[in-house]
Amino acid sequence: IPELAYELDTHYPWQSDESIKGGRIRFEEGGLSVSNEPGLGIELDHKILKVLHQTYLDCGIRDRDDETEMRKIDPSWRFRWKRW
Repeated sequence: IPELAYELDTHYPWQSDESIKGGRIRFEEGGLSVSNEPGLGIELDHKILKVLHQTYLDCGIRDRDDETEMRKIDPSWRFRWKRW
């Protein structure tokens, strides 16, 4: 997407809890194979989603702060947003 001025990524590999029945979707060469089955070929684990939702409610964090987290890896990292 040429309009974006920053790199995109997925946080899926960083998750510690799996919400897809049968396990993680495999990334191959930076992409995912999409199934022709309904729901992209996955079934959500509603029990773990309920646990994860409760964890979200209990943690009290409502604001996202990517810059602080990224600076732990790269202290010079700055969020670069371009309005188009």
